[in-house]
Amino acid sequence: MAEEKEKLRIDKYLWAIRLFKTRSLATEACKAGRVKLKGQNVKPSAVVKVGDQYSIQKGIERKVILVTGLLERRVDAKTAVQFYEDHTPVEETYGFKSVFHAPVLKRDRGTGRPTKKDRREIDDLKSDWWENEEEDK
Repeated sequence: MAEEKEKLRIDKYLWAIRLFKTRSLATEACKAGRVKLKGQNVKPSAVVKVGDQYSIQKGIERKVILVTGLLERRVDAKTAVQFYEDHTPVEETYGFKSVFHAPVLKRDRGTGRPTKKDRREIDDLKSDWWENEEEDK
């Protein structure tokens, strides 16, 4: 199922290991300079070699991967993980995950829209939470 090939494009590799949903998204990321090898931007047609370490930025998420094997075709996630090692720094991983754990404010059903005073209180609560989160780092 997993084929080894001598020459493999970086956009195809990133798609095959499931870092990007489509190959065209991987190509766009390369063209936009969000895929780097040793600090240098990588063209979508660049050849991937075992042992290369790439830093990839997807939105607010940053990943650092080490190529351990070449994978030409897209496979399931369990198999894809065997073809790279994730060397993303721990602090970046936790920083990305904390964004999704923001407090969820709920209002009682039937209370209607928040008043201007309610809105200010909600904003104060949110800003306090974000300030405390930054101090924890």
